[in-house]
Amino acid sequence: MTDANRALKQDPFLDGDDPFLDAADVERLLLGEATREEMNRPPAQQAPVDTFDDDFGDDPFLSDAAPVPAKPERVIDPVFEDVQDEVAAIQVGESLYGEVDNDVSDQPVPRISVGAFCERPETGALIHNAANDRRLAKAHVTVELGGLPAAIERYHDETTPNLLIIESGMRGRGLFDQLEELAGVCDPDTKVIIIGAANDISLYRELMKRGVSEYLVPPMTPIHVIRTISELFLDPEQPFAGKTIAFIGAKGGVGSSTIAHNATWALTEGMQSDAVLVDLDLSFGTAGLDFNQDPAQTLGDALAEPDRLDDALLDRLLVRCTDRLSLFSAPATLDKEWDFGTQDYEMVLEKVRRQAPYVALDLPHMWTPWVKQTLLAADQVVVTVAPDLASLRNAKNLFDLVAGARPNDEPPRVVINMAGMPKRPEIPIKDFAEALGTPPTLVLPFEPQLFGKAANNGQMITELDPKSKAAEGFSHLASLVSGRTPVAMPKRSLIAKLFGG
Repeated sequence: MTDANRALKQDPFLDGDDPFLDAADVERLLLGEATREEMNRPPAQQAPVDTFDDDFGDDPFLSDAAPVPAKPERVIDPVFEDVQDEVAAIQVGESLYGEVDNDVSDQPVPRISVGAFCERPETGALIHNAANDRRLAKAHVTVELGGLPAAIERYHDETTPNLLIIESGMRGRGLFDQLEELAGVCDPDTKVIIIGAANDISLYRELMKRGVSEYLVPPMTPIHVIRTISELFLDPEQPFAGKTIAFIGAKGGVGSSTIAHNATWALTEGMQSDAVLVDLDLSFGTAGLDFNQDPAQTLGDALAEPDRLDDALLDRLLVRCTDRLSLFSAPATLDKEWDFGTQDYEMVLEKVRRQAPYVALDLPHMWTPWVKQTLLAADQVVVTVAPDLASLRNAKNLFDLVAGARPNDEPPRVVINMAGMPKRPEIPIKDFAEALGTPPTLVLPFEPQLFGKAANNGQMITELDPKSKAAEGFSHLASLVSGRTPVAMPKRSLIAKLFGG
């Protein structure tokens, strides 16, 4: 039985002998202004209700709350700049957190990002140990001290991760006010777990009403944390599904694959979010070349037997390019005729979506039922064009098709590639935008030296020249299609610089 279920059996509002309480009395109970015994006394014996004053001088809501620092403090070891190094050194005692319960699903949590903000180093150590478990091997977990105020300050200028775990010993108005402030800086799809100090069903209910995903109280073990995360992201009735971004060229040779690969790289490295890149051009795909990978097993193996594709097999088929970017490579061979049905592609892509928050689909320039279905089912569509008449005509056809089939979605984004090629007549960008009814999201100039060198080296543009206009453009495109903002890289400490860390 979960803590919430146990608390439900002790809920004072479910007691059949409890006298009727009006709305004001319920609010006083909920916010901790009065106990149940006080509410049951005759009116003449009840304590007077304090009024809420703007100066917070005698605010009853903060009577049980820990003091809120003006600026969150981070407890940092003199040797280690990163709080996680200090937290990892703390040994978690079972006597403090309860007995270990191994009754938890073996299903691995998807490639999500998790930010934990703890008030006590012991709790940080607990979450750090949970992050080292095999079930969270795909997740990226960061642990900091400072609690709720630290989380609010951190995400004023940064995009929130897929999951926030926040420890707070506060109750009543102080907690709810800070949660409202956190909600103002949180992305809509970010889930929040609160670790509190009180096993209070009224508090639990109010937190759920305010959008908190789960509320935990000690004693607990790393397995409790793992189980809670698993239940949030592996719910069979609401399975986790990453956002799909489909890249397609208006005609062959416009560089759609190059755009897809570099934008996905910018999404994972610049926005610090996990993604899977799927090369769907089975015969001529170049993702393996661009990322300097030559996997033995590819997307063709998954499509041949989609019914056998489970998470364990899929994990073996995916190639890890970086800590955050995984590649599902195309066979890129003409030895076979890749004739798979629409349903085969749907089954494989549905399983890939469970692996990461973002899935980039590099579609070939061809028109088949499965290409059409994949394009229309994507969450975002990016059409790459060259500034010529054929691209304009084909892009207009794609726009009309997608807009008609997806009236409630935003229109495709347009990337004009290789603009300004010498001696080539081009349609002005203004005319291009007027014909499509939308301005281009990105215009990339013709830079054969930069792009050619990156392709031959098996590198991304940002790796080769991070200060180039093209690198800035890919970061801008990745931010728009993902809804995330670039993450500022932390400065290295003097010790790290000296030792090459």
